[in-house]
Amino acid sequence: MAVPSDAAYVAIREQILRGRLRPGTPLVPRQLAEQLGTTVAGVSDALRRLDDERLVEIRPHAGARVRVYTDEDVRALYELREALESQAARLFCQRATPAQRLELRRLAEQIDVLFSRLASNSDDQEFRFTVHRYHVQFHLWIAEHARSPLLRQLVEEHHVLILNWLFDLTGRRTPLPPKFHARLAEALGSKEVERADAAMRAHVRYGLTEVMNEIALAARERPPRKSR
Repeated sequence: MAVPSDAAYVAIREQILRGRLRPGTPLVPRQLAEQLGTTVAGVSDALRRLDDERLVEIRPHAGARVRVYTDEDVRALYELREALESQAARLFCQRATPAQRLELRRLAEQIDVLFSRLASNSDDQEFRFTVHRYHVQFHLWIAEHARSPLLRQLVEEHHVLILNWLFDLTGRRTPLPPKFHARLAEALGSKEVERADAAMRAHVRYGLTEVMNEIALAARERPPRKSR
């Protein structure tokens, strides 16, 4: 049975987020259609959607590939994420109920345990996918309970958490510090707005230089595209 274009979109996106399709990997619609059991038109539609989300880049006369990120791309994404999430942190600090503050601490401890396990089991792609999925949900939970639907919508629409996931896959080598998310949750639950804001900004900025350096190194090591 043919796979609908929505399923092709999900399948290609998941392979990118699992690290099976690395930055620079060519994406040939006919080959993908054969692999997924769908039509070339369905795959082409999926690639256009992924291009809109900045996971794929469609280049005139050169075809599609998994997007290759520059230093400027990474810095711009982190700046946008910092702006959106620091505001979410401020609003959560002001508006969250006592029960939500406690729940945030529980979720943060759970995320820290997952990242700790990932540090010693980094080759398990299935587990890595699970950890990053929970991480996205954790940060969206903060935005949701900041009680600003538009802010949460912007976080999702600009794909800042998904792209952060991709940058981590591509560029992060050093494990996160112990209690990295627990300390963030403590600040957000403190009812001290400036403290929450500063904690989220530091949280987002952590490792930016490492990620940028690793992505730049990968770009230099990538073999040049052969001319046709």
